[in-house]
Amino acid sequence: MKVTDQIGRELTLNDSPLRIVSTVPSITEFLFDLGLEEEIVGVTKFCIYPKSKTKKKAKIGGTKDLKIEEIKKLNPDLIICNKEENDKKQIESLSKEFPTYVTQIKDFNSAISALEQIGIITAKKEEADSLIDIIKTKKQEFDRPVDVKKACYLIWRKPYMTIGDDTYIHSMMQIAGFENVFKGRQRYPKVSLAQIKSLKPDVIMLSSEPFPFAEKHMEEISKEIKCDIVLVNGEFFSWYGSKMLFAFKYFEDLNEELSS
Repeated sequence: MKVTDQIGRELTLNDSPLRIVSTVPSITEFLFDLGLEEEIVGVTKFCIYPKSKTKKKAKIGGTKDLKIEEIKKLNPDLIICNKEENDKKQIESLSKEFPTYVTQIKDFNSAISALEQIGIITAKKEEADSLIDIIKTKKQEFDRPVDVKKACYLIWRKPYMTIGDDTYIHSMMQIAGFENVFKGRQRYPKVSLAQIKSLKPDVIMLSSEPFPFAEKHMEEISKEIKCDIVLVNGEFFSWYGSKMLFAFKYFEDLNEELSS
């Protein structure tokens, strides 16, 4: 089977993969939910869901610093990577020896497309389609608030970093009913509190990842900017895959919290 991944590379799979390495935490969770527990042989140290199953799998380093030799020992017949989360040189190195499917997730639709293709290449199309149908239904049923709030979503501190409009997080913010005050910027720009303040956000969202924002950081920012400041679970904004099944209920609860 010949398939083209999301960065335009063609790869050939001779049969349904029996030895899969996943270098992307959100995809790892999805693979387990497809029923591929036996086929998954290696995951990163950040692949923590489902906990009872990932802890039994060989660890092949972090997303940015894969242990190439450990992966080679596992002799995978499919490696699933992500353009943003993994190192380009390492992906290129692995793809010379093993079928390597690279995802590129920029928004909700490209996430759905990746899940569909993963279902096909792992011979789990029916299972993938079933989960995708649930995700799409939950999205359709989601009652997006009429009162769209201007929001700043922070992912890092020292320096503060936010998200541009070419990211999956931006796409999920829009779906959830928030207007990204840094739309027009790309990727993950560094910003100052003064810059944020000048854009007059209704709410500042402090993500749980990759930097673990806490209440003390809310207090720190509130001294400079007067608006709603909330801690948010970054998994529902940034993890594509199985987390999408629960994201819309989370968005509903978040909007209710902000409107009270």
